Amino acid sequence: MRSNVKAVELRELWRQYKHENDERARERLVIAYSPLVKFIAGRMASGLPAYVEEADLVSYGLFGLIGAIERYELDRDVKFETFAVARIKGAIIDELRSLDWVPRSVRSRARQIERANAALESQLGRAPSDEEMAEQLGLTVDEFHDELLEIANSSVLALDDLWTFADPEGGGQISVLDTIRDPNAADPEAEAQTTELKNRLADAIEALPERERIVVALYYYESLTLREIGEILAVTESRVSQLHTKAVLALRSRFPG
Repeated sequence: MRSNVKAVELRELWRQYKHENDERARERLVIAYSPLVKFIAGRMASGLPAYVEEADLVSYGLFGLIGAIERYELDRDVKFETFAVARIKGAIIDELRSLDWVPRSVRSRARQIERANAALESQLGRAPSDEEMAEQLGLTVDEFHDELLEIANSSVLALDDLWTFADPEGGGQISVLDTIRDPNAADPEAEAQTTELKNRLADAIEALPERERIVVALYYYESLTLREIGEILAVTESRVSQLHTKAVLALRSRFPG
């Protein structure tokens, strides 16, 4: 999702703000990049309960956008949009967490599913099937699917929230998928750790059952909605939501903490 302002005009706004400390230029940058916030909020809203208003997510995300604009360095070897995505998502997730609207029972059940997945993976040497997961949890397959849906509909659950690194400059965290390197302050050890985590994540995704792997690829890399993925796989949107939740819980179980 790009700004609808011309690149030349954006460069001038960035120059005015960063080099001349022009607050009006900062305000215009916020307006220019606000479609990015709306896009992210819309995607996140599709996986949240109906009573969570998209307009509220947009307002939360705007704080993240403002923070990203203030902290972005023009000489970074990364586009601003890439830098901003993590902070916008982080601001929305942090605000939702502060509201503490996710029932404790749902949080507890998600952790139980993560532990069951980890135990079965260790025992079987592969990703467990729905039937094996249900048996491990003492549920029927339908009950297991219902629990996945409840978790999906009651929590902010995404790959972006799997692993975080403290920002060395303070003021928030950045997910592994959006970790970026400042070429002027390279840290070989941190870079190696990031690369290792990305490789481990890639291996973990590759080990998922085929349908879950497809859902992850289409959702995170092709930016398709759950409904669009359902049409491709010829299943309901609810089933795609189950597959997505099961995949993320399985991935989380490999990286506890």
